[in-house]
Amino acid sequence: MSKKSGPARGPHPAPAAAGIAEVVPWSAPVTLDQITEAGLHREIEAPETARAAVAQLAGLRAVQELSAAFDLSKIGSKVHVTGHVRGRVGQTCVVSLEPMETVIDEPIELTFAPSPAGAAAIDAHGAEPHHKAEDDAPEPLTGNSIDLGAIAAEFLVLAIDPYPRKAGAEFAPPAVEKGGNYPFAALAALKKEPGNSKN
Repeated sequence: MSKKSGPARGPHPAPAAAGIAEVVPWSAPVTLDQITEAGLHREIEAPETARAAVAQLAGLRAVQELSAAFDLSKIGSKVHVTGHVRGRVGQTCVVSLEPMETVIDEPIELTFAPSPAGAAAIDAHGAEPHHKAEDDAPEPLTGNSIDLGAIAAEFLVLAIDPYPRKAGAEFAPPAVEKGGNYPFAALAALKKEPGNSKN
């Protein structure tokens, strides 16, 4: 599945909510009847408990900030969701092993649609014409709500660099003695480093 739609989402303890809240315990659902013809705008901010859960899930030192803004609109039986998730996360530089912070600002765009059976029922009543499948399959819309908190957490995790590097940090290979055979000299230099000697 593309980054646009993210990994597959399973059921949430509140079965009507769509999202990954079974993995990240941050739930901020909106019901479909809250989305008017003019659309719906929502801004949410994760509490400390949710930020701690996201940090544990993503292997981060911490998630200091996590918020998102959404705009939802109905297109027939579908719901189009756009917005941004913003966060500040604590990571460890893979080169220097020093703590560092990363700022995330990731766009969100998703479309939710009823299951094919639900769409067929709508067609049968003449409420919406049948359309061909799009290149990007929509997310399944089950129940009567969409979990914005789960969506925001998912897109934040997907946007995190798994190999963060502080500005200016560079890997320095071990020094090799002059005149030595390079491959074996480099191996010897590595063995001399603390923690590499065998007892």
